[in-house]
Amino acid sequence: MGESRDDPALGLFRVLSDDGNALAPYGKAPPSDATAVDMLRHMMRIRIIEERMTARQRQGKVGFYGASTGQEATPVAAGMAFQKRDWIFPALRESAIMLVRNFPLTTWLCQVYGNSGDILKGRQMPSHMSAKAVHQVAWSSCIGTQLSHAVGAAMAAGLRKDGTVVVGFCGDGATSEPDFHAALNFAGVYRPPCVMICQNNHWAISVPTSQQTASSTFAVKARAYGLPGIRVDGNDVLALHHVFQEAADRARSGGGPTFVETVTYRIGPHSSSDDPSVYRSEEEVAEWKKRDPLARLTVYLKTRNLIDDVAIESMQHKINTELSAALNEVESLGPPDVDTMFDDVFARPPWHLDAQRKALREHRARFERNT
Repeated sequence: MGESRDDPALGLFRVLSDDGNALAPYGKAPPSDATAVDMLRHMMRIRIIEERMTARQRQGKVGFYGASTGQEATPVAAGMAFQKRDWIFPALRESAIMLVRNFPLTTWLCQVYGNSGDILKGRQMPSHMSAKAVHQVAWSSCIGTQLSHAVGAAMAAGLRKDGTVVVGFCGDGATSEPDFHAALNFAGVYRPPCVMICQNNHWAISVPTSQQTASSTFAVKARAYGLPGIRVDGNDVLALHHVFQEAADRARSGGGPTFVETVTYRIGPHSSSDDPSVYRSEEEVAEWKKRDPLARLTVYLKTRNLIDDVAIESMQHKINTELSAALNEVESLGPPDVDTMFDDVFARPPWHLDAQRKALREHRARFERNT
């Protein structure tokens, strides 16, 4: 079973070494060759997208952006391991799951801009993408709240017995929030079909793991709540895919919830509002860059003659072409119509909202006649 100590909550499950070479077989059949190549494409796609979006933010075209650079393996593996009927309760760095589930790139980008093409009608922050169509729930920047929501949704799924699994994400910083403990306690007591995933990227904005917990790992915390905890290399997409599939199968078959710690690293800033040079060294970042999840999978695929440099260049070209066309379309759109502020407030609008909408429309009509 890969490279791991005997205790899954204390060891580190891996399929690939840091340099991308395959370790010992891990018991279950690995993803198909086509799936492994598709994993690389999805990770490459979100990295290129986020590089462009970060540049757009610096140019003043986008108000905020939180990239997942260095952490692409977890959302891509999750998007491919869990079934499309399973519900995702994300944190900041899991929006790529929507793209893995074939959510339209243009519509996804519209949410970053909050324009008239945004299905959320400009009501959310950038990097808070969600869509019912792909079972990804909107989330709040209040740290950790989505975990208790995920467990509640999983309890409902358990009552319906419809085979749905609910996946809740958090960062290492969220483990210090009350919602984390409430969620794990409910999960342990009621055993709903859920998987909780903590992306341990070593920095809760500027707070390091060493100041976040005295536990030897985050995964071991699950034991206090009666849950299995598994610690996996968060930069090894093959290992992640395996662990997520096993956790999903366990939940779907009535075996109960699982808590997974994915050990990764946030290569860039916490968000476009952050300057990580203030609190961490470039030497630390450089060491983690050597474990880049894209580079590791690329080496593995090349070793098995599944991809070469020409194929990689073609993949990059197609992604850039697709992204450029999408951005041209997205940036041609204006803001949401002000009239939409009255939508989605009530299932059936009450009289006073109808009156306010009518008054707004009359005011706009007068203004347009006089200009």
